[in-house]
Amino acid sequence: ALVFGQMDEPPGTRLRVALAGLTMAEYFRDVQKQDVLFFIDNIFRFTQAGSEVSTLLGRMPSAVGYQPNL
Repeated sequence: ALVFGQMDEPPGTRLRVALAGLTMAEYFRDVQKQDVLFFIDNIFRFTQAGSEVSTLLGRMPSAVGYQPNL
């Protein structure tokens, strides 16, 4: 399965793509008992989307550039 988050989509959509892909990988691993290769092409775009969402919500994106949950 492939999950895409295009740059022309809203930041909330791009932020959720990595989590959706991880959920799918866990499903294939845990429920389907398949081997999984989880590959993220550009983690910077994920952190950029998180910063954009934080800005839209009026919150501090992060103190040092990356989200604390990475």
